[in-house]
Amino acid sequence: MSAATGELLWEPSAELVERSRLTEFMRWLERQRGLSFGGYGQLWQWSVDDLDGFWSAIWDFFEVRADGDPSPVLASREMPGARWFPDTRLNYAEHVFAGKDDGETAILHASELRELGELSWGELRRQVAAAAAGLRGLGVERGDRVAAYMPNIPETIVAFLAAASIGAVWSSCSPDFGPASVVDRFAQIEPKVLFAVDGYRYGGRDFDRRETVARLQGAMPSLERTVVLPYLAEDPDLSPLRDAMRWEELLAEGDGAELTFDRVPFDHPLWVLYSSGTTGLPKAIVQGQGGILLEHLKKLNLHVDAHPGDRLFWFTTTGWMMWNFLVSGLLTRAAIVLYDGNPGHPDMGTLWDLAERAGVTMFGTSAAYIGACMKAGVEPGAGRDLSALKAIGSTGSPLAPEGFDWIYEHLGEDTWLFSTSGGTDLCTAFVGGAATLPVHRGEIQARALGGAVEAWSEEGEPVVEEVGELVVTEPMPSMPLFFWGDEDGSRYRESYFEMFPGVWRHGDWLELTRRGTAVIYGRSDSTINRGGIRMGTSEIYRAVLGVEEIVDALVVDVPRPGTDGWMPLFVVMREGVELDAELPREIARRVREQCSPRHVPDEVFAIDEVPRTLSGKVLEVPVKRILMGAPVEKVASRDSLANPQALDYFVAMAKRLEA
Repeated sequence: MSAATGELLWEPSAELVERSRLTEFMRWLERQRGLSFGGYGQLWQWSVDDLDGFWSAIWDFFEVRADGDPSPVLASREMPGARWFPDTRLNYAEHVFAGKDDGETAILHASELRELGELSWGELRRQVAAAAAGLRGLGVERGDRVAAYMPNIPETIVAFLAAASIGAVWSSCSPDFGPASVVDRFAQIEPKVLFAVDGYRYGGRDFDRRETVARLQGAMPSLERTVVLPYLAEDPDLSPLRDAMRWEELLAEGDGAELTFDRVPFDHPLWVLYSSGTTGLPKAIVQGQGGILLEHLKKLNLHVDAHPGDRLFWFTTTGWMMWNFLVSGLLTRAAIVLYDGNPGHPDMGTLWDLAERAGVTMFGTSAAYIGACMKAGVEPGAGRDLSALKAIGSTGSPLAPEGFDWIYEHLGEDTWLFSTSGGTDLCTAFVGGAATLPVHRGEIQARALGGAVEAWSEEGEPVVEEVGELVVTEPMPSMPLFFWGDEDGSRYRESYFEMFPGVWRHGDWLELTRRGTAVIYGRSDSTINRGGIRMGTSEIYRAVLGVEEIVDALVVDVPRPGTDGWMPLFVVMREGVELDAELPREIARRVREQCSPRHVPDEVFAIDEVPRTLSGKVLEVPVKRILMGAPVEKVASRDSLANPQALDYFVAMAKRLEA
């Protein structure tokens, strides 16, 4: 671990520790179970040593509403194939509305098309009841698939909760996904109903999506009805669409209906999420009603520390698991805050303005956004009242130590900054925040409760204070039930259990410290191994992006027989600046000093933009494979990319390398 990490930046006040949900849970365990723990570390150890006891406690503490006997908790511990609470029936959506006051605020929302608005629990209940009745009227039943090509707005949440209340299976994509990419995802699951918008606005530009919706209809013969929300226009022409009805018509069909919940088996599918889709057909990852319910009750309450009156925000689209995670904020007594639009339009202060207007108490974002704010010279607190803001969450990629510094410099020393890392595959975090623990520079606070997370060597041995493969040695309830269409389970096993049979290998580099904190170094399949010394790309980017003239970067390690490989670095220059002979020398100096001499790039190339997925991830592995000679169509789905044209540079380079 770099000497730049580890400095103590924040400690929770005695008051925060006292009122935290973690402390409340520990005191409940002492009263109800006779269990006493000296601190978070002991609590975590018990949570992974006694899975049955821990998850049973989560069930009781959060008063899960269910039919049947909640024992056994874990009928089979085998991975894959663990069976949780096999004799119970429940409904995720029922727990969203349990104990909520109709007059309280459930959702705050804003977009480039809408001013800040609020939705009460009573209005949310009414709309979900109407939408559910409308869906039933369309013939939607338990197990049917309901897909959404919708933005991050309240109507999307209404549609999801309506589907979940019936026991239908939900899946969503953001409307900025291209049609081929959406078909790659939705066609696998054969949806009966599609929710869509006529269009959306992003960065001040309007994007009509009616033609795309028509293409989706043509590619998915399973569709029986399409429900269109007029979002871009008040009265869009829907004549090009077949079997289409307007959002208002669906709600009118069920107006006045009572909200009911179909209690389904614990492992009944809740939703289908997808891998990034950068290689091959996206994996259609199926997660269960019960598993997600328990995991998110735990995560949003005990780790995010949501309280009544809090307002939880995370910048996301409906195509990223963080949307599903944010929606589960409704399982707490807090309100959630949505935003649809470009976070950099009209400037990088947009989301901080929203935080002020909405009274955000927990501001969730990505490491890339924090980095962009740093580059743009944003001062969040200047001219804004952010006094309600107590916590900052960061995910998507490793948050550099400098990002920690920036948060504490600009948002104050009392801010709780929790970096977190997980994955779509479980729709949760393996390592993340704990309000009772200190924050150390560049480090994630702790392993999540119930997550038997370790760092393993290539030989399958646990390591501490060393970088290893992130593995999970015991099952977690939100692990995928299966991949859709993976009849024999072979693709599921190959994805996570091929390297270490019976142990989940996630594909990230992880370092655990002796104090119990964690550092993520990026994807293990894009790690740079030079002379036997492995380094995550995030560390290299940290050094490179410290150069003022560089605004973005991508590095890969291309194997070449008899050598350590060829390590080219591709950089995006600040506007008006050119790559000269001096800049590679400065990059080499920084990498040599901050990373290792072995990881100095062999060559530096200026490019127009770094290729990224729609969720913002850098395409390191696909670019590496292209430069190794693989056809572009075999390694990347262009419709899954935010900027598909960015791959053209690497395709041309690969041809030059072959010549």
